[in-house]
Amino acid sequence: MTKKNFFSEWGLLIILWFAFFLNQADRQIFNVTLPLIRGDIKLSDAEFGLIASSLIWTYGLLVPVAGFLGDVFSRRNILAFCICFWSIATFFTGFVSGLIPFIALLGIATGGGEAFYAPAANAMLSEHYKKNRAFALSVHQTAVYAGIILSGVLAGYIGERFGWRRSFNVFGAAGILLSIVFLWRVKSTENTSIIKKNAILPSLKSALGVFRKPTVIFLTLAFACMVFVNVGYLTWMPLYLVEKYSMTITYAGFSSLIYHHIGAFFGVMFGARLADKQALKDPKRRLIIQSIALLCGAPFIFIMGFTNSQLITYGALAVFGFMRGVYDSNIFASLYEVVKPSIRSSATGFMLMFAFLMGAFAPLILGILKPTFGLAASFSSLSSFYVLGAILISAAIKYSFKKDYCGDR
Repeated sequence: MTKKNFFSEWGLLIILWFAFFLNQADRQIFNVTLPLIRGDIKLSDAEFGLIASSLIWTYGLLVPVAGFLGDVFSRRNILAFCICFWSIATFFTGFVSGLIPFIALLGIATGGGEAFYAPAANAMLSEHYKKNRAFALSVHQTAVYAGIILSGVLAGYIGERFGWRRSFNVFGAAGILLSIVFLWRVKSTENTSIIKKNAILPSLKSALGVFRKPTVIFLTLAFACMVFVNVGYLTWMPLYLVEKYSMTITYAGFSSLIYHHIGAFFGVMFGARLADKQALKDPKRRLIIQSIALLCGAPFIFIMGFTNSQLITYGALAVFGFMRGVYDSNIFASLYEVVKPSIRSSATGFMLMFAFLMGAFAPLILGILKPTFGLAASFSSLSSFYVLGAILISAAIKYSFKKDYCGDR
């Protein structure tokens, strides 16, 4: 395969991988540099939790709007604009001080810009790689893990050496450059399945109708359980390792992310191959694999907070990550089994909205519970949400999937 043909086939996935990388990295910078920010800006644990939650709440409120617009307007143009917008917000976050400026730039501006990415990107990839959908979506998903891991290392290193503000400046500038590359290399290829602009009201009615399918509701609730655990873990784990094992900020940022996300990387690739193969025999097996993954991951989330051994903590993080990756590999592939192509961006937006609005409470709740119960007990309690998620997916398998299934119709 020539270089030109390779980029023609996989160029979209490559560029969107880097965009998703920065999407995840930019929101993780705050979590990794939190110990440095706490030493520079005097806010309570609850207020720092509120900053993290404000980003997720903004994301959750705007992502359904982003999803609907991704079915109406050019997904390519939406992606180019949102990458540039959130990157500019990230860059200027490095110059703020105080609760309100942090919420305005990191919470509202960055969170708002990032909300427009996932619905359009996942729908665009799903349409572009029909024969390799789960593979393309899973490779795209690995950017989450790479972005979080490398941001933990790079943001921590930059923060310790040059100050936490430079971490935001560097990642923001990288995103601005990527938005220029995206506009240059990705051409607008409107698909006939995208809704026309003069049919906005009918298309909105059609998009909202997706919630008449119980399987969509069950999958959305299960996804909310996973996101709640994930947001809580990502926000507070670096500080937890600093306080419990007396690590440096860079090492804690690295350790809190590397074991979990390497496990998730292998899990998502394993889960994608397994699910694509099994779905040829029976599409509902995607959901079965997700349910098993959540159920098997729950004990390791409990161990993660319960143990006093640093080695066991790392092992629990890795297995928790692997099971999370297996679940992640079919988040949207499972949803798209019961949602027709013309409203997949909207359905993705609605699913993300609910999940992230619920998950946004995790940093705040853990911040409130921390002074009384400690982070260890709080982390262990998160395992119950994985069990609940497994039960919800099992309910979809048993009661509604067969009726709701539509495939690519």
